[in-house]
Amino acid sequence: MLKTIERSMKYNQLLDMIYMDNNGGITKRRIKAFQVTEDSFQAHCYLRGSKRTFKIDNVLALVPVTTRERMVV
Repeated sequence: MLKTIERSMKYNQLLDMIYMDNNGGITKRRIKAFQVTEDSFQAHCYLRGSKRTFKIDNVLALVPVTTRERMVV
């Protein structure tokens, strides 16, 4: 998971993420990561329209967005 986040920052890629919050709620988010630590990372969340901090342990799935998918959404 950490390597995927670091790679997306290196290549300036968007990511689609399935995330579980501290209350157990699950959301799908499109993000652009810009800072990462051992246990969390900061990213711009397009769902909320602002900078957010996410715990890496709460990320359920993470995939890069391809160019074709960017045009559709």
